[in-house]
Amino acid sequence: MEASRPADVTHYLGVFRRHWWIALLATGAGLGAGAGLTSAMPKVYQSSTAVLVSAVDQDTNAQGGRTKGMVNLDTEAQLVGSGTVAAKAAALLRSSRSPVELARDVSVEVPANTTVLMVTFKAGVPAEAQAGSHAFAEAYLRNREETAQNGLNQQIRTLSAKIRQLTTTLGGINARLARATRGSSDESNLMSLRQNSQNQLNGMTGKLNELTTTTIGAGSIIDDARLPDQPVSPNPMINLATGGMLGLLLGLGLAFVRERYDRRLRSAADVRDRGRMHVLAALDERTTPHFDDVLQPYGAGGRIFNRLRNEVLATLPQGDQVIVVTGASRGSASTLVAANLAAALARTGSDVVLIGAHLPDSVVDAAPLARMLGVSAVPGLSDLLAGRVGLARALQRTPRIPSLRVITTGGAATAAGLMQSQRLRDTLDALRRQGGYVVIEAPSTASSADAQSLASLADAAILAVELRRARRPALLDAAEQLRRVGTPLLGAVVLPRLSNLRVAEPMGPAVTLSPPAPARTPSPGPRPDETAVLDRDLMQPQRFPTNTISTGDKSAQQVRQRVADSAEEITAVIDMSAVDSSEVTRTQDGDTK
Repeated sequence: MEASRPADVTHYLGVFRRHWWIALLATGAGLGAGAGLTSAMPKVYQSSTAVLVSAVDQDTNAQGGRTKGMVNLDTEAQLVGSGTVAAKAAALLRSSRSPVELARDVSVEVPANTTVLMVTFKAGVPAEAQAGSHAFAEAYLRNREETAQNGLNQQIRTLSAKIRQLTTTLGGINARLARATRGSSDESNLMSLRQNSQNQLNGMTGKLNELTTTTIGAGSIIDDARLPDQPVSPNPMINLATGGMLGLLLGLGLAFVRERYDRRLRSAADVRDRGRMHVLAALDERTTPHFDDVLQPYGAGGRIFNRLRNEVLATLPQGDQVIVVTGASRGSASTLVAANLAAALARTGSDVVLIGAHLPDSVVDAAPLARMLGVSAVPGLSDLLAGRVGLARALQRTPRIPSLRVITTGGAATAAGLMQSQRLRDTLDALRRQGGYVVIEAPSTASSADAQSLASLADAAILAVELRRARRPALLDAAEQLRRVGTPLLGAVVLPRLSNLRVAEPMGPAVTLSPPAPARTPSPGPRPDETAVLDRDLMQPQRFPTNTISTGDKSAQQVRQRVADSAEEITAVIDMSAVDSSEVTRTQDGDTK
């Protein structure tokens, strides 16, 4: 096994590709929420009034102000929302709302490099927005004018008081000057003092005349408020975009959460990264074989198994011959991988024996191997381990690949405990002595302990992983089972979900029931290491695929159909007890026995 690699961009894209529907639903929900919010939110209209602010005598611009003139527009902008202006605006609007509430709906902006204030008022009705903006602008100008006028009046009052005081002083000087001796120093001083006082009085009088004739111009409205035709809030585009974006982000988060806690394996990258398993080969729907045949050596799928063969041969140490192929989940993945791997090994000229260890009480029946390789379904491994036949009779040479011999699964007799029998060990030892390679098609580690038992007798193991059916815990458990028995795990062969594959057209039957054959001289007895198939064993109900059975004209048959758990194959149980044993013949390699 190889360590998991850090996730890259393709991993995240794969997560989005597998769970795109979650992101789509979440985005749709976000758009729906945005539309619902838009319809539920109250409509808000706003109108703006442009006010040109004129400088008055009391205006002073602070150091660092935004304008070079005397008016500090930052201060004036704050004055628009003050309580005094709000009270005047409420009086102009004749509104029942308090000045504080009205002040919350007004805002002021100062355009750059101008002495203009943009007074904006928001309301739920267009007319109220227009009236509110104009009222606040008018109230601000009135307040500014009143403030300037009050300052001017205060200056006039102060200056008038000084003039009265100076006039009184000047009258006293004139009275003293009338009593002074002509030519004296007192007369000279008094005349000089009267001249100064007269000059001051003249100056103050002139300034007073100027103040009394001054006109206050605090500013004016240069662009009055208009009646708005569209609400500024809610904004449908912003709400929909925000809802869609939030929904998309939520959908991506849910997709990654689902990916994190999803135990199913969906791609070869999942097997490598999440299962921490070396991937020997990965097939897709185009290259995955069917149950009816093995892949052609020069096709796309055949080339994949040829590369798998080369990698297996390069990995196996010298002297290792037995390879067990098991699955990480219930199904027929191990059958497909084992048959095609054995065929690829046999095409090199090596002597290869394929053993079908999916016993009849397992999830896969005996017929797939027989149909794929064109051999008879019986006798097979269960008959061999039960002692009904010998090894020589159980071995069948495939017609199209002479170097490949097959031991099928065999009959329907129970095989409980036979995977741990000494007879299986002796069989594998005999096959080792013959040379060549032995490929064992084992049941999945998730369905029985036979895979672990068979792996303990093998030199190496390969896991067949069926995507979208195999789960990560089962894959890790399969690797742990093989590790505990000390069998080196070469890696995994990844296949797509087999139930989604199309089924090729059926081939000819693997087992045929023919009419009675003419009597012939019996052949010599079996060798001491072989056991003939007894008639009573053949009379027991046998389980075959429905497309591999043909019967005589008068044979009594009872057919029960069922669906296999993983291979989804229709089978039939045929009661052959009413058929005479002399009427049953088995055809193998063109010879009748």
